[in-house]
Amino acid sequence: MEHSTGFVLAVDAVTRHVNSARPDAPVRPDRPRPPRLAPTRLAAAGALRRLADLMEPRPASLPSCQP
Repeated sequence: MEHSTGFVLAVDAVTRHVNSARPDAPVRPDRPRPPRLAPTRLAAAGALRRLADLMEPRPASLPSCQP
């Protein structure tokens, strides 16, 4: 082969990729992260809820039976 180094690297990469889906593959635990932008998310959720309440149609009133 003309590019034997590329072939070896490609086979190694494919082997690592295929073996990473195995049930006994090594697992790295995720680092605990503090919640990001929590106050901003709460403010946006409140604003969207108020907007939804304004846009929501009110139930139709019942017609009165009196002439």
